[in-house]
Amino acid sequence: MAGHRTLGKWAIVTRRFVIGVTGASGMAYARRLLEVLTPAAEVHIVISDIARPIAVHEQVRLDGFPAKYHGQSDLAAEVASGSFRYDGMAVVPCSMKTLSAIACGFSDNLVTRAADVCLKEKRPCVLLLREMPLSRVHLRNMLAADEAGATVMVASPPFYNRPRTIADLVDGVVARVLDHLGVENDLFPPWGGFDA
Repeated sequence: MAGHRTLGKWAIVTRRFVIGVTGASGMAYARRLLEVLTPAAEVHIVISDIARPIAVHEQVRLDGFPAKYHGQSDLAAEVASGSFRYDGMAVVPCSMKTLSAIACGFSDNLVTRAADVCLKEKRPCVLLLREMPLSRVHLRNMLAADEAGATVMVASPPFYNRPRTIADLVDGVVARVLDHLGVENDLFPPWGGFDA
């Protein structure tokens, strides 16, 4: 699935993704994902109203990427329709409120509507949660989202590569998100055994 643009008589195929950023801690994950995806694909970004002040608080800039930005309340945006073809979506970070809405099919803003479309069209939909501990309500919503076809991840960085920096930890998580979107990357080495 891809977007197309024309160069002379040739059609250039571009991969296309939707990224939702919602009100949870972990804006560094969103920024890194955008840094990797925007040079390689057409990216549509929806940042929730509460995500913006959280990003400021966490000193993470989410603007300025070569992407199309959509307002949270713009339910007429192209990403709100199943006829707009794209390769997948990630909600990074995904708040528990957004998880709940997606799990229940409650599409009251563009993030949840785009995720609803992604699931009904059977496209990859990754929800990167950043919360702990998890209540039974959270766990039930995670299971419901999984049953609806989403890939539910928790922002839990791996340590087997002996990370030295926070950036290494972020890359370990973002690499897994990219893997599940079907995007080749070399952010994080795959497990190769204890001798690797």
